[in-house]
Amino acid sequence: MEKRIYLSSPHMGGEEMKYIQEAFDTNWVAPLGKNVEMFEKEMCDYIGRPYAVALASGTSAIHLGLMYLGVKRGDIVFCSSFTFSGTCNPIMYVGAKPVFIDSDYKSYNMSPAALEKAYEKYPNPAAIVVVNLYGQPAEYDEIRAIAKKHGTPILEDSAESLGASYKGVQTGNFGDISIFSFNGNKIITTSGGGMLMCNDKATRDKVLFWATQSREPFPWYQHEEVGYNYRMSNICAGIGRGQLKVLSKRVEQKRHIHALYEKAFKDNPYIDTVPTFDGADSSFWLTGATLSKDCKATFMDIINALAAENVESRPAWKPMHTQPVFKDCDFVTQLSDAEKKEIGFNSVCEDLFYRSICLPSDSKMTDEEVNYVAAIVNKTIYEKQK
Repeated sequence: MEKRIYLSSPHMGGEEMKYIQEAFDTNWVAPLGKNVEMFEKEMCDYIGRPYAVALASGTSAIHLGLMYLGVKRGDIVFCSSFTFSGTCNPIMYVGAKPVFIDSDYKSYNMSPAALEKAYEKYPNPAAIVVVNLYGQPAEYDEIRAIAKKHGTPILEDSAESLGASYKGVQTGNFGDISIFSFNGNKIITTSGGGMLMCNDKATRDKVLFWATQSREPFPWYQHEEVGYNYRMSNICAGIGRGQLKVLSKRVEQKRHIHALYEKAFKDNPYIDTVPTFDGADSSFWLTGATLSKDCKATFMDIINALAAENVESRPAWKPMHTQPVFKDCDFVTQLSDAEKKEIGFNSVCEDLFYRSICLPSDSKMTDEEVNYVAAIVNKTIYEKQK
C-alpha cells in the first residue's frame, strides 16, 4: 500500500489550536496557566475522581505516586510483568526492588492467583503496581480484595486504558493512586504528558510540590526536599483539552476497529483477538491478537508481511522479568511445573509474548484499511500452514 498504515498515531480533533493560541496570546507558555488547571478539572470530571496533577509523562506520575505511597529504598513492590518498562523503571528510581507478577489467560493482566502466591514469599510489599494492558482493565475485585487483606496500597497504571471501564466504573478509579499517559501514541495525546489522580487534596498538594522542584513558600528559592521538574506545560495541556473533546469518538472508533478484526478472524482457527472478560469494557487502545499453539506462523512472520505492505505492527510487550536490566529481580507465577511443561514456557506472559502481536489500531483507519490488514494476516497464516 502506498499510504502507510500506523499502529496508533496522533489524531487531532480540530479544537486544540484554540487552546494553544490562547496560551500564546496570554503569554502563558510555562508549566502553569489556565489550560493546565482546566485540563486537570476536565479529567477529574471525566474519570469521576476529585484531584489530579498534570505532569510531564505517565512515568513521572508513577514515580511521584510511588513516593507518595511511601515506597523507599530496599522496599519490595509487586508489579505486572507483562507491560512496558515505563511501568517499572520508577520502582528503581526510588531504590525499591520490583517483584514481577505473572498474567492470566483470562485478562492478560496481573494474575490474582500469582499475586496471592507472591505474598507467601514477600508478606510485606510496599505497593502493588497493576497495569491495564492495551486498554483492558485488570480484575480489580479480586486484586483489591487481596491488597486490602494484606494492607498494601495499589498504584493503578492506566496509561493505556483511558476510556475503558470495569463494572461500569472508569479505569483510573481503582488505585489508591492512578496514572494516565498522553504520549503521542495514546488514545488522546498532549504530545507527551501524563496525569496523576487521587482522592484527597493532601496527596494532590504534595505531588504538585514535588513536581515543581519542592519549592517552599518563601520569597527566595528555599528547598528542604529534593524536587523534580515534572509539571506539564500550558501548551501541552491545551492540546489535551482539545483532545478530551473527541475522546468519546476515539474510544468508539478503537472499539469499532477491534470488532472489525474480530469479524475478519472469525473463521480463522489459528488466530484470535485478545479476550475480554465479564465486567471489563476495554477501550482497545491497541487490538492485540494471539496465535494458536498449532499455528505455524510466528508473530515475526506477520510483522514482516505487514511491513512489506507499508503497515506498522509490533510484538506484544516483552515481559519485564525476561529483560536483561531486571535479571536480578524475582518473578512469581501460579503455574505448576506440570503446567509449565504443558505450555512450554515458565510463565503465562512469556507464552503470550511469543504468540501475540499488536495490530494497527490507528483511530484514522478506514474499514477498508482494517480489512486490508486482516487479509494480510490471514493470508500469511494460511500460507505457513500449507
